[in-house]
Amino acid sequence: MTTLTMAKAINAGLRRSLASDDKVVLMGEDIGKLGGVYRVTDGLQSEFGERRVMDTPLAESGILGTAVGLAYRGFRPVCEIQFDGFIYPAFDQIVSQVARMHYRTRGAVKMPITIRVPFAGGIGAAEHHSDSPEAYFAHAAGLRVVSVADPQDAYTMIQQAIACDDPVLYFEPKRRYHVKGEVDELTPLDDARPMGTAKIVTSGSDVTLVAYGPLVQTAKDAAVAASDEGVSIEVIDLRSLAPVDFDTVVASVRKTGRLVVAHEAAQSGGLGAEVSASITERCFYYLEHAPVRVTGHDIPYPPAKLEQYHVPDLDRILDGVDRVMDRPNSLTGVED
Repeated sequence: MTTLTMAKAINAGLRRSLASDDKVVLMGEDIGKLGGVYRVTDGLQSEFGERRVMDTPLAESGILGTAVGLAYRGFRPVCEIQFDGFIYPAFDQIVSQVARMHYRTRGAVKMPITIRVPFAGGIGAAEHHSDSPEAYFAHAAGLRVVSVADPQDAYTMIQQAIACDDPVLYFEPKRRYHVKGEVDELTPLDDARPMGTAKIVTSGSDVTLVAYGPLVQTAKDAAVAASDEGVSIEVIDLRSLAPVDFDTVVASVRKTGRLVVAHEAAQSGGLGAEVSASITERCFYYLEHAPVRVTGHDIPYPPAKLEQYHVPDLDRILDGVDRVMDRPNSLTGVED
């Protein structure tokens, strides 16, 4: 085991993919000599050269359009979107070309493109630097969407994404970049947990709490806090947002009878709505309470001094737990 930050773990995963397959190329703004604004690609250009790790103009649509052409020629492009809110100029290329090409050509053309996206808030940044756009892409057929929450998954899943013949949106929670964790770099990729599966990170019996990316640690903290009041929470890190591993969530909800889904993105039309609706369909007779969503508000991401009121925190998640437990609401003081 090696102790790495999430940023270093992604860097190590990229290095291993570059070394094992000369068709892997990295593209993005300032990813070469600078090593990216978060230094995730630090040192890779000097090690693999400017033809494998390429600085691009500030033109996200151009980056993805070039990646489509490279994929056509048998390459495996890995594109870095510098910040979440900058991905929108590339939206047309992603949903109109990248997502559809395999289906459009009846399988003749594959699009093994990985799109790395630092996302979500918590770093005091300005608008366009703290968005959570994952639901847009989870809605588009033909794309895989994943999010990592710890260094081990960051290291393993970036390699799985690059090795996958499908296009993958790989969301990296930027406020977790510098959090350290143990990483096993020796386990063969084929023996690692599949990219499309969720995992139970805290076992429990009273409430199923589903989260992904930056809120997984907050959900784990909520499980510890709730245990002091005698409530046992099972925390599931969703990991794959499209497709969702519903089997793992269903098995948990059939045990607990209660579901809370937490994410930073806006509530309306978000992943929480999809998970809540699907679990209600599949577990209706097991549910003791309607599922509860704890999310960001339906507003543009607020100025940095107000983000603490937007991003779900420990109190808001515990409030959601109280609501599905039919307990007096810890924020409002009344029962739901």
